[in-house]
Amino acid sequence: FHLEVSLDTWTQGNAIKTYKYNVLTFLPLNLYEQFKRAANLYFLALLILQIIPDISTLPWYTTLIPLVVVLGVTAIKDLVDDLARHRMDKEINNRKCEVLLEGRFQESKWRNIEVGDVVRLKKNDFIPADILLLSSSNPNSLCYVETAELDGETNLKFKLGLRVTDERLQREQQLAAFDGECEPNNRLDKFTGTMRWQDERYPLDLDNMLLRGCKIRNTEECHGLVIFAGADTKIMRNGGKTRFKRTKIDELMNYTVYTIFALLILVAAGLAIGHSFWYEETGSKAWYLYDGSNQSASYRGFLSFWGYIIVLNTMVPISLYVSVEVIRLGQSKFINWDLQMYFADKDTPAKARTTTLNEQLGQIEYIFSDKTGTLTQNIMQFKKCTIGGRTYAVDMGCFRNHPLYPT
Repeated sequence: FHLEVSLDTWTQGNAIKTYKYNVLTFLPLNLYEQFKRAANLYFLALLILQIIPDISTLPWYTTLIPLVVVLGVTAIKDLVDDLARHRMDKEINNRKCEVLLEGRFQESKWRNIEVGDVVRLKKNDFIPADILLLSSSNPNSLCYVETAELDGETNLKFKLGLRVTDERLQREQQLAAFDGECEPNNRLDKFTGTMRWQDERYPLDLDNMLLRGCKIRNTEECHGLVIFAGADTKIMRNGGKTRFKRTKIDELMNYTVYTIFALLILVAAGLAIGHSFWYEETGSKAWYLYDGSNQSASYRGFLSFWGYIIVLNTMVPISLYVSVEVIRLGQSKFINWDLQMYFADKDTPAKARTTTLNEQLGQIEYIFSDKTGTLTQNIMQFKKCTIGGRTYAVDMGCFRNHPLYPT
């Protein structure tokens, strides 16, 4: 048995990863993401200021404790969401599939499938990777697939194997002796390729491919060659890297915090300037206010500016983020408990897979549709007909005198 697939780059194995964090990256990545929020960054800077003795007007732990609570609550929520992604990835990667190993088909997990493996799929099986259809139990290696998992379309689409593979690769022994070499392109928007086998070259196109995420329908059995696996499959490349998403509420809160922070700077600057004038006119001349340091009025005003920033830190609502996170968590629970979104026929309730984007639901700005018949008025106008071999039309007088014409 020998089989080779030539690719510029390809990933070993068929395991997929949709989660954001692992044990090592959770803390740094989550903190980095949280400090993109203006309030968290502000309180971190405030904590650094409170460590400086000449500036601090409040103990440093008065800022540290609320900041740790806010970061901890958000981190726990993000961890719960990511653990759900881990479980989903594990479930998918551990699905079973029949792979040709040592001359016979053996059950193997999806994550162990590699480029170049020959797999056998049966009716209602999900396709584990991007596969070149070799043969099927239907005539001419016809295979029907359902793409509902990809685009929601329940109408079946048909795929065809090459005629040469349909004729010569039906039995297990023939598949084990297959020594072809495939050269597919690695473009996302289309698929073309070439298969070299027994000194002949055969063109390949998308009609010969079974894409990951589709489901086998109306086909008892089919065989295919794994062309792309894991992160190289069309569905995974189209999804791209998992991104941290921000909602309109997050953007609005950041804008609000920036505005409050600008107001805070103006108030602190006004108080610091007033303190400088007061010390120049009164404080420096009062012997009972002498603190033993010979600092100028402007320098004292500079230090008092940062002191006022610390004292007035309650103007920036750090609890706002905690409140929003709690609201999102409650909304996700209500979505899961909503009886009107429960599908009794299949015992399937609604499931909020993340608590980050709840407030985006229902905020529809644009509607795009390719079903033009649903958005336009279909009008049928009579032109002509044939009755008894004779043609009649509205603009023909003989039609109006015909006994079948409705009066």
